[in-house]
Amino acid sequence: MSTDARRQAWALLSRAASGPCRPLQNLIAQLGVEQAATAVVAGDVPVALDRRVLERGSSFDTAARDLDHLHRLGGRLITPDDNEWPADLLRAFDTDSDNPEFVAPVALWARGPLPLRVVTNRAIAIIGARASTEYGNQVTSDITSDLAARGWTIISGAAFGIDAVAHRGALATDTATIAVLACGVDRAYPAAHERLLAQIAESGLILSEYPPGTIPYKDHFLARNRLTAGLSSAVIAVEAGLRSGTTNTIGWANRLQRPAWAVPGPVTSAASVGCHRMIVDGRARLLTCADDVTAALPASPSAAHQSATATEPLAVERGLR
Repeated sequence: MSTDARRQAWALLSRAASGPCRPLQNLIAQLGVEQAATAVVAGDVPVALDRRVLERGSSFDTAARDLDHLHRLGGRLITPDDNEWPADLLRAFDTDSDNPEFVAPVALWARGPLPLRVVTNRAIAIIGARASTEYGNQVTSDITSDLAARGWTIISGAAFGIDAVAHRGALATDTATIAVLACGVDRAYPAAHERLLAQIAESGLILSEYPPGTIPYKDHFLARNRLTAGLSSAVIAVEAGLRSGTTNTIGWANRLQRPAWAVPGPVTSAASVGCHRMIVDGRARLLTCADDVTAALPASPSAAHQSATATEPLAVERGLR
């Protein structure tokens, strides 16, 4: 199978999965990517696959259109075949967990010039409430600036509130930032963040395990949270409700054995209830400043990471730009 045909096979399987899909990963491990894609298209697979998976993966033509569409937007598909695939980080999903979502993505759709494996070499996720307070925004801005000054990539989900403050703080300091989306990377979600996402795509990375055109559903956000934690060296929560996407992401950090911190707030603040509970329960350490994190992690980013935070595009010889 040619390189282009193999990439089409990955694209087809990614669309078939459209999120975490352990049976499909098992099929790829059993048959290899080319034969797995052919089997899915034929509807003749040796493992139990949901009917919807087979329907989504029924056409190589659709996979080719996905790749073509993303290429026109300046994007690319990142697969386990590629040098920029963050294999070391995603190896944390290689367990015997019976959680059906405890599985690495099949592939990742991306927009942006930075090589994924390099910029996630030293990356911290900063997440929090959409309905953030002035206090939460200020703390996020301060922590982001401090971590950015020390060369850390900032990962978040491009949502309203804390996520947006974290991304903007990284952009303001010319630091690499990654937005992990619960929809296709060709969509601006939320729509009000179209300009923010365009800025991230210009100098950082927008990532999704969902193929182009995918609209966000509730379960996509929960799946996105596992990827946010999985691509990070540590996770910081700034303001969260008791039951929220932020607490879900901290849960994934715990499962993946990523260090987690939570910022305390006023005991009277509903926006900080989730952070307080995570600290009390031991799911997250108490964080007061960036030093609390950096003291517990490697002291300085590698030279490779520092070079990756510059504005050099991905190698032209790979034909991605």
